[in-house]
Amino acid sequence: MPDAPVILSDDPASFPHSVLADRHPALIRKVRDAFPYGPAQHRALDALLKSAVEGAVEPLDDDVWWETWGVDAYVGRSWFEVPFLWSESYFYRRLLRAVGYFGPGPWQGVDPFRPFKLAELDTPEAAEEIAALDRLDGRPAEEQRQALLHGSLWGNRADLGFRIQSGDEKSATSELVADDSESLWPLLTGGTLVVVADNAGRELIPDLLLVDHLLRHDRIERAVLHLKPYPYYVSDATTADVVDAVSHLVTADAPAGRRLWSALTDGRLTLRAHPFSCGPLPYADIPDDLREEFAAADLTIMKGDLNYRRLVGDRLWPPTTPFATPTAYFPGPVAALRTLKSDVIVGLDEHTEPALVAAEGQKWRTSGTHALIQVKP
Repeated sequence: MPDAPVILSDDPASFPHSVLADRHPALIRKVRDAFPYGPAQHRALDALLKSAVEGAVEPLDDDVWWETWGVDAYVGRSWFEVPFLWSESYFYRRLLRAVGYFGPGPWQGVDPFRPFKLAELDTPEAAEEIAALDRLDGRPAEEQRQALLHGSLWGNRADLGFRIQSGDEKSATSELVADDSESLWPLLTGGTLVVVADNAGRELIPDLLLVDHLLRHDRIERAVLHLKPYPYYVSDATTADVVDAVSHLVTADAPAGRRLWSALTDGRLTLRAHPFSCGPLPYADIPDDLREEFAAADLTIMKGDLNYRRLVGDRLWPPTTPFATPTAYFPGPVAALRTLKSDVIVGLDEHTEPALVAAEGQKWRTSGTHALIQVKP
């Protein structure tokens, strides 16, 4: 596979640098205010804030997985000098340790991002999205399917981590920079669909609605939803977030909620939370058990920006690099549904990038106003 430079954070003018220098400190402050943490957690958060901006990578002696993910190789180096994907993932692991998530203690298992996630479900926008299901239900199945696919795709714009930095959701006209959706549907012929979820709240609900539709219309026999084993990247979905989302649909009297609840209880929809889902490495390094699971699926859908970075590698690929090139390692058919919120991009035709740069400079890569659907059969 052709190589490309790994994305770092050492350029002060770069998007990755702004994430580490601006977004992460802002998030620490929001988490600090979200719960009545005690003095020990406040001291740990203050220390993390100082370390993340001015300090160096420290060991994670309490996590055997991170030992295998290369933490020792980066100990003592600036957060800005190691791969961006690795540094960003390491930050969230350190944040959880700072608030006592891994315990033992009274804050063990308490999701520091839960107030933000629940707030996403209790909004007029979320209520309108559920109400729109009634209007969609009378449409032909093919039209429903396409609408739900785009709902799942654009639901990512509710990503809470993105909104912490940007202030609110972007209102600019959104558009697809690549659309392989016509190659996606023939892969769903009654077998198994794996969905590697991204965000909770207003993104997870459209993902679940798409799964419900495919089960309901026999396009798949079963679905496997991969989640994070613990809170991550502010809004990444965990098992608790799935329960919240399905319960929200049931409470709203949406028929899809009852169907999803039934699908969970009878095994047509199953949940997975593998430790590698919180890893700082690309999917090219997936462990054997995950590789076998992806290989057995009729299709794996990778949702969101982080999964895209891990799927193709968080590198500065030439944008015209075919999507099939950096995903050639993947053991089965794979599709990416992603709104663009980071620098990495592949699979564009030769005319798309020049037109975007002429209109927006390089902001098109990170603004969240563009999206893509890419498929490797």
